[in-house]
Amino acid sequence: MQVLKVVLEGITTSFRYPHFMQQVQPGFPMPPPATIYGHIASALGECFDPDGVAFAYHFTAQGSTEDLEHIHVLSGASGKLPGSKIPKVVEGNVNPFSRHILFRPQMVLYINRPDWESAFRMPCYPVVLGRSQDLCSYSDIRIVTLEQQEQVYFEHTLLPYGMATQTAVGSVVMMPRWLDYARHRHPTFARYVILQRRVKSTELLRFGDAPIGPYWSDPTAPQINQIPLGLIFHTFTGDAYEAINLAS
Repeated sequence: MQVLKVVLEGITTSFRYPHFMQQVQPGFPMPPPATIYGHIASALGECFDPDGVAFAYHFTAQGSTEDLEHIHVLSGASGKLPGSKIPKVVEGNVNPFSRHILFRPQMVLYINRPDWESAFRMPCYPVVLGRSQDLCSYSDIRIVTLEQQEQVYFEHTLLPYGMATQTAVGSVVMMPRWLDYARHRHPTFARYVILQRRVKSTELLRFGDAPIGPYWSDPTAPQINQIPLGLIFHTFTGDAYEAINLAS
C-alpha cells in the first residue's frame, strides 16, 4: 500500500481538552483526529470529504510544561459614535489561565492519499499544529510503500479503543474526532488508546480466535532488534470503533 509520509517539526504545540474554558487548559499528549483533519485541510486549502481518508502517525515531544496565557474578554460600553455602530469605548477583562504546552514536537504523519504530496510541498496556509501560533515546518515529504509484517512494534501513537483489552500500557481517552463544518462545526467524539511506551505485536493479548496480524509497517522507519515500526490507521467518519489496523 502506497501512502504519503510527512515529517513535521516545531518548537511548541498544545492540544487542549475541549471542555475546559477557565483557569486551566489541560492538554492531550498527542493530537486528536480532529486536529489531524484540520492540519490536512490547511495544506489542501479547503475542507475535504473525510470518507475514505485514513491516517496514522507517530508523535513525540522532548518535554512538556505549563505556560500562563491570557484571554481578553471584550464588551462594548454604552453609547456609540455618531452615525456608527461602533461603541465609543471598549471595555474588557483579562482572564489568565494555565495551559499545557509540549516542547519540540515531531509528528510523522501517514495518509492513504499519495496524490496529496504536492499540497504538502506547497501548503496553502501556514504550517501549524495545535494553536495558530504554533508554527511548524516539514522536514521530509515522500511517498512510501508499506509492507505487511507479522511482527511489528508500536509506540508514541494512537490505537483504536478495541485494542485497550489487548495491552495494559496505554491510556484510554475521549478525543474530538471530526468537526462537520457543513453543520456549524458540529463535533463528533470517539474513544482511543494513547500509547506512549513501546509494545511489540507479540505482546498483545489474544482472545478466542480473533486474528492478530499481519500489520502494516514502514520499511523506512527505524527498526528495533530488526522489528519494523507498525502503523494503525484511523478514519474520521466511519464507525466509532473503526480503525484500519490489520493488513488486508
